[in-house]
Amino acid sequence: MTVSVSRAMLQRLPELVELQRLAAHGGKGFVRVEELVTVTHKDLSLPVLAFEFGSQDPKAPVFFLTGGVHGLERIGSQVILSYLKTLINLAHWDYSTRNLLERVRFSVVPIVNPIGMYLGRRSNGQGVDLMRNAPIDVAKGGRAGIAGGHRISNKLPWYRGLEGAPMEAESTALTSYFEQNFSRSQSVIALDMHSGFGSVDRLWFPYARTTEPFPNLKQVYQLVHNLDSAYPHHIYKVEPQSASYTTHGDLWDYLYDRRRIEQGSIFIPLTLELGSWSWIKKNPRQLFSALGIFNPLLPHRTSRILRRHLHLLDFMLRSAASPASWVQGRGLLANSDDLERLARARWYDEQAA
Repeated sequence: MTVSVSRAMLQRLPELVELQRLAAHGGKGFVRVEELVTVTHKDLSLPVLAFEFGSQDPKAPVFFLTGGVHGLERIGSQVILSYLKTLINLAHWDYSTRNLLERVRFSVVPIVNPIGMYLGRRSNGQGVDLMRNAPIDVAKGGRAGIAGGHRISNKLPWYRGLEGAPMEAESTALTSYFEQNFSRSQSVIALDMHSGFGSVDRLWFPYARTTEPFPNLKQVYQLVHNLDSAYPHHIYKVEPQSASYTTHGDLWDYLYDRRRIEQGSIFIPLTLELGSWSWIKKNPRQLFSALGIFNPLLPHRTSRILRRHLHLLDFMLRSAASPASWVQGRGLLANSDDLERLARARWYDEQAA
């Protein structure tokens, strides 16, 4: 589907316009595009698009990259768009990039919530927070206040939707796409890009709904060890999301638990939470703008953010293409039989203390 490029579209949702241009021209021969769903609000209709690169083998390892779940958090979609441009340009002339893509299935949904992004709101067009919308509640050890999701009113942020109602169209489309396309892969890394919390960039792994340890701690620990070794000066604070706060209805908790029960393969859902408070500290005037709370507003800071996270996305793509290094314990810690103990000591024993 092609959205007519009006002046309002260029001003309010240039990311979608640029993605369509990229799909139509720059990505020919390297990218496959699928419309997951068309979402509507009043007289506005916008597509949720998935871009896919690399292997079409349903058993191939997967890197699944998403952004724009919250419409106010535009910077995540912009980082994804920047990475897609880099990858496509490399694929035109760099044989190592082509060889890498032959080994992995790279799927990207850059804007999960196009209506919310167009309207400049956190929620979708129905006032529902898509990251509080899954049918899963805070479990043992977790405490969620109103920011963790509620059913009071869609006039308030963090609204989950009506009790017992189906998931929103965007959530349903993303879930269906994930389960239909990646069910046969034995290893999947997902990275969902957000902003708006804290003054440092956090790399979160599940759970969001409970402080109980994540079942695939060994694989997470090995993956993070590989990151620490390859990029010893990286800027990310890696932790379970519950170390910062817990939420109801987390879509990645929902997908992880369904896959773990039904498939038995390895799925590591990660969230990159960009620390927007540091941008506000440098430019306090951003507090007077809804976008300024979640995004860098000055051009030079935006450019810096678009540069600084490309190495992480490249690391995740390479890790997905080399699952033996973290799934099967053949990485730098191959001789260690106590990854679980090391992981608990790093992320959970300190919490318990």
